[in-house]
Amino acid sequence: MKNYFVYIVFIAISLIVLVNCNSEQKESPYLNVQDKNAHYVGMQECRSCHWQIYETFIQTGMGKSWGIANKQKSAADFSASKALVYDSVNNFYYKPFWDGDSLYILEYRLEGRDTIHKRLEKVSYIVGSGQHTNSHLININGYLHQAPITFYTQKGKWDLAPGFEKGLNARFDRKIEMECITCHNGYPQFEEGSFNKFSNVPLGIDCERCHGPGSIHVTNKRKGDIVDTSKGPDFSIVNPRRMTTEQQNNLCQRCHLQGITTLNDDKTFVDFKPSQELKKTMNTFMPIYEGSEQNMIMASHVERMKMSNCYINSGKMSCISCHNPHVSVKFTKNEVYINACKSCHPSNKLCKPDNTQQTTENCIACHMPKNGSIDIPHVAVTDHYIRIPNKKITASNKNAISKFVQLKCYNNDRPENKIRARAFLEFYERYTPSQAFLDSTFYYLKKAGVDIENDFDKELIRAYYLKENYQKIISLSGKKTPASINDAWTNYRIGEAFYATENYTKAIAYFKQACVLKPFVLDFQNKLATTYVANNNLIEAKKVCQFIIKEHPRYGLANFNLGYIAMQENNLSLAKYYYEKSLQINPDHVQTLINLAVVYYQTNQKNYIIPLLNRALKIEPTNEKIKAMIADLK
Repeated sequence: MKNYFVYIVFIAISLIVLVNCNSEQKESPYLNVQDKNAHYVGMQECRSCHWQIYETFIQTGMGKSWGIANKQKSAADFSASKALVYDSVNNFYYKPFWDGDSLYILEYRLEGRDTIHKRLEKVSYIVGSGQHTNSHLININGYLHQAPITFYTQKGKWDLAPGFEKGLNARFDRKIEMECITCHNGYPQFEEGSFNKFSNVPLGIDCERCHGPGSIHVTNKRKGDIVDTSKGPDFSIVNPRRMTTEQQNNLCQRCHLQGITTLNDDKTFVDFKPSQELKKTMNTFMPIYEGSEQNMIMASHVERMKMSNCYINSGKMSCISCHNPHVSVKFTKNEVYINACKSCHPSNKLCKPDNTQQTTENCIACHMPKNGSIDIPHVAVTDHYIRIPNKKITASNKNAISKFVQLKCYNNDRPENKIRARAFLEFYERYTPSQAFLDSTFYYLKKAGVDIENDFDKELIRAYYLKENYQKIISLSGKKTPASINDAWTNYRIGEAFYATENYTKAIAYFKQACVLKPFVLDFQNKLATTYVANNNLIEAKKVCQFIIKEHPRYGLANFNLGYIAMQENNLSLAKYYYEKSLQINPDHVQTLINLAVVYYQTNQKNYIIPLLNRALKIEPTNEKIKAMIADLK
């Protein structure tokens, strides 16, 4: 009996140890995830063996997510009655049109019957399969920017791009950074030291996004190493069907969970690989509002699914429980989704069809209706929050979206306090600059052990920068030299603090270090040039501006700075050239309008002065300097 008791205790302890060991996800067993030398081979390499899967996948939304701007890729209507958008807040017209096989967008402004502004940009890429939208990207020497208009295919109409409405038109200046492109496309060749410069851009989300780098798999097959996958896995490449439910959802929510995504320290947007835990690379937070059951954003599929009792109660539901990622939803019969419902809900317990509305079984139509999204206009998408439709949308709960409740992380139940603080900073900067979010930032930084009065911490510097507490930033930076700070943004923010306090020599040192770390971030370069000008170092300012123009000829502020430098050098014809170029890029830059008026005055072209100053006064009606200049001329 004694030995038997010891045996039972031993087994119990062993089980406890086993359970505890399994509570943490093990490292991926797949060789292409383990081996850091494994590399991507491209979709065409996969196609050479898996051509049947390729032929169906290339018709999916993922396969058609990104393409060269041509007539075959475009789903837009270019008829005269459709292809014109007017931004009534900023007074710009946009006309998309084809010139041969090239797509262009003309931005222009009218005053009476006169066209007083024109800017023409060629579209390089179209983003979107055409199921919901076609967005348009401009490529200027590798720098990618979003065009200000989008075609909304469900409504068959052109309109301002999402986020460009209500006076927020960024025109041709919204940067397409790695966070954007790595969800909408295959992984590009990114120019290190930039935010939005790429040396090569693939055309569509590819096989390796879900299966991982293919080099080891290809090498093994070429050597004749064939695995009978009916008997077990081929560990040379990830097969998502063999992953756990949570691993599958981690993979899908990398892109189908849109929100505030914060990278962990020393991680990038290409570090996550299939079968890994997403939270070890990044954490995605979603704002929770009162009434959010009725309000959703476009790419919230995983978040909405996780709100469903089907997910909560089953413990085994993932995206591929219902979707075959190799086959387009357009070509998937409705029975496939109904059968997925029946796999958990026996036929004898299914709802009875309402004969007044439908004549066949259709779980999806009732329990997953199409809803509009709060972030993308003119589209309706399937709501993946599966529920009994017993709540009517009223005016009160429709408007409840304005009441913020919390930021919730949907891929990590216990994000670190520093990560939470970072999420509130992102939310403040991108969406809602509310003091409450900065207060939350300080709260979580303190919980993370940061002394918010004395510590040098990049998140703390960022928070004080957003509060415009420049003296505090200068105090926290203390004796730290720019070279000792290996973060471009932190150097930039400290530089801004010194610039705001007119210590231009110190500001230059930090801006220079930001540019050393990120030489192709042209906003950093331009701020360095502006500070050189403020410090009366025109030679260095000119060098920096010329570098910017070489990189990006249509960078407006660099042209403005070169115009100012030319004025100081009394080269008025060159100043006029750069100011007119600056205005052609941005007709609403007030200081350019004022400076060009001064150039016209000095070159005795006085007929042009009043119209320029009137344009400037229309933009800034309370600008006393402009009023005084007009009064002097009269």
